[in-house]
Amino acid sequence: MNNSQHTLDQNILRQVFFILIILALGLLLFFELSFFIPAVLGSLTLYILMRARMHYLTEVKKWSKPKAAWLLMILSFLIILLPFGILANLLTSKIIYAVEHSSQILDSLKNFSNELKTRFGFAIADDTTINEIGPFIRKIIPQILSITVNTISIIGVLYFVLYFMLIYSRIMEDKLYEYIPLKDSNVDLIAKDIDTTVRASAVGIPFIALIQGVVGLLGYLLIGVQDPFLWFAITCITAMLPVVGAALAYVPLAIIFFAEGRNLQGGIMLIYGFGVIGLVDHLFRFILNKKLGNIHPLITVFGVIAGIGMFGFIGLIFGPMLLSLFIVLLKVYSNEFLSKKRESKRANVT
Repeated sequence: MNNSQHTLDQNILRQVFFILIILALGLLLFFELSFFIPAVLGSLTLYILMRARMHYLTEVKKWSKPKAAWLLMILSFLIILLPFGILANLLTSKIIYAVEHSSQILDSLKNFSNELKTRFGFAIADDTTINEIGPFIRKIIPQILSITVNTISIIGVLYFVLYFMLIYSRIMEDKLYEYIPLKDSNVDLIAKDIDTTVRASAVGIPFIALIQGVVGLLGYLLIGVQDPFLWFAITCITAMLPVVGAALAYVPLAIIFFAEGRNLQGGIMLIYGFGVIGLVDHLFRFILNKKLGNIHPLITVFGVIAGIGMFGFIGLIFGPMLLSLFIVLLKVYSNEFLSKKRESKRANVT
């Protein structure tokens, strides 16, 4: 008995030691490769969206795996990344213009602030504060160049990882099933939850933002907004943010109208923003949630807030996924362990 107990203790110690080594190496690799986390998460997102089509092309249509993978990657670039690139380029060009004409913009901000103070009794900032914006504006171009280079690197790694994920799709999924120490039913539950949440976030959030942007653009053209396509880009991007959303676009526009003395247009902008653009958000979000997966709105809101803080822009997708996965893991833990304890207690009672 003592020998068996001693052997058991030795095995437990060896397992704990081995697990600690694995965790240490995993943490080391995680911190060293943390720059590429957005790329890996992005490739995982695209893989989840593409895996069914990849299996259809290779197993039903009998395409070669490289051919199918290249086709799906090119389509994903044209459909998903290219529109974001166009929006980013539009905003970047305006930012560069602002940097080149920073003195004129600062004078315009001072006039705008003084006009607000004259008409409404408050100002957005005093002249001293506005003058401090100048050095900040001049630092933007190097930051934009750095972000551009980093983004290109991340996209390159993203598609490099995605290619091999698509090529070895079946092998990778079989290995995951083999190594995850859970019942197959619980693994299926986790996989289904991840698939549903990623699809709802990766498709739903940008699609709703694009619709809000298009609806906003129509209003901007009719109301007479200067640079309506710039505000279209701002609306699309802000619409993906939680809680405030596209209001970050149309509320400042209304304030600008009021400051310029165009009160009618400012009022129409507010009514159109809250009454039409906001309604589009709620209506299509409800429809898409039913179509793509009935995800609770609180999971989306709190998930996006947490995800952006952890992963940046890609957190729009993976924040809700992590929060939803946390809830599912609680269910899995209950299924794997607590239900067994309940069953054993019932058996002992009977």
